[in-house]
Amino acid sequence: MPRNISRWIYVLLALCLLMACGGNKQHTAEEVPNDFDSICERGELRVLTLYSSTSYFLYRGEEMGYEYERIKQFADHYNLKTTVIVADNIKHLTEMLQQGKGDVIAYEMPIIGDAKNEWLYCGAENITHQVLIQPRKPKDEMINDVVDLIGKDVYVEAGSKYEERINNLNNELGGGIHIHHIDKDTVVTEELIEMVSTGEIPYTLADNNLAQLNRTYYNNIDIHLQVSFPQRASWAVSKTSPALAHAINQWVKENQKSDSYRSISRRYFELSKSFPNSAVLSVSKGQISIYDHLFKKYARELDWDWRILAAQAYNESHFDTLAVSWAGARGLMQLMPRTAQAFGVSAQEITNPEKNLKAAVKSIQSLNKSLSAIQNKNERLKFILAAYNAGLGHVLDAMALAEKYGKNPYVWDDNVSDFILLKSNPEYFNDEVCKFGYFRGRQTVAYVHEVLRYYKIYQEKIPL
Repeated sequence: MPRNISRWIYVLLALCLLMACGGNKQHTAEEVPNDFDSICERGELRVLTLYSSTSYFLYRGEEMGYEYERIKQFADHYNLKTTVIVADNIKHLTEMLQQGKGDVIAYEMPIIGDAKNEWLYCGAENITHQVLIQPRKPKDEMINDVVDLIGKDVYVEAGSKYEERINNLNNELGGGIHIHHIDKDTVVTEELIEMVSTGEIPYTLADNNLAQLNRTYYNNIDIHLQVSFPQRASWAVSKTSPALAHAINQWVKENQKSDSYRSISRRYFELSKSFPNSAVLSVSKGQISIYDHLFKKYARELDWDWRILAAQAYNESHFDTLAVSWAGARGLMQLMPRTAQAFGVSAQEITNPEKNLKAAVKSIQSLNKSLSAIQNKNERLKFILAAYNAGLGHVLDAMALAEKYGKNPYVWDDNVSDFILLKSNPEYFNDEVCKFGYFRGRQTVAYVHEVLRYYKIYQEKIPL
């Protein structure tokens, strides 16, 4: 074989090997496969997250959560379908990322040195720290320095990072803090926050974002005192997805000052979510509201006492047809836009009281059918109200849990109601019988109670 031909054969072989192996790392952008381009071609962003009040949950059948809404805005910007994959815990979350089962972790992952070798951090960086939850009082009566915790009773969830921090703080101060370790099987951190609000316990700890969210439910708590060092946190992608990380970073940079981006933060961490205070009702002249004729008309379709619908509307909106909840529910019966649309009411029509009520009645009819296994009509009413408030899925989960743990799945009080309360606890919402994950059930239990309480008032004061 001529020498020059042989030489060219070797050159060609070398080029082939270089192409097969990816060559050296000095490629141009055109030569390197773009991981984000692949995602765009697929038309789907697979989002890994955890159930929680700040990351992802279902409410009235709609996907919600601060982290979820931010990543969905990003996906929508690129016309990508958002597919959520929920892990059981952080370890499972990172394992799925490494295994390629998702594209991005939309959950606040602590930025630590070792992890930088395993994935790429991206998105808006948040500074997290733990804070003291305490009753709001005059400044001179509050705990304003960690030293003032000496001699005080602090309640924390056993086995939690809050327990670890208060133990370390106690050691740093030379002891003296009365630490109460609460079994996580019975109480979780958000319940401890509520217990501070109600005066059952004096103090607890929580991450600042969790504390901020819960302050929108309980406006009588204070969260100003930081009790830990700050910790940086952000989303994460695989080391093989630098283009995706870049796209997320660029999108955040361009949008984080926009109204739509900021509105997400306001919804979760600023807008009040507390149950409305019961106002004094005018029931003079045998009238509950100016919409009584509509309640009477549509209650017949349900075979309900019209005063039940009136009590429900009062608890939903105080008869304000322009009312909008933090979650986006609107109108007389506080319909979520997707629910309204499903029952033939457009976004423009949702504040029309009759159309809003008509769609709500159709929704109630659907719930009544889904809960037809509950033979007792009075009991079924409670379940329908709960499902209207929470979404059917969470009620079905609570019924499944009740049955599993030996309670009557067809009785609300002290049975299913107990388990919808437990759906804020990972021990329960991660149970194999639960299909709809985390839920904050206290508002639902209160809602059922309040609707029935007002119904009883109306029964006593308003003729049928």
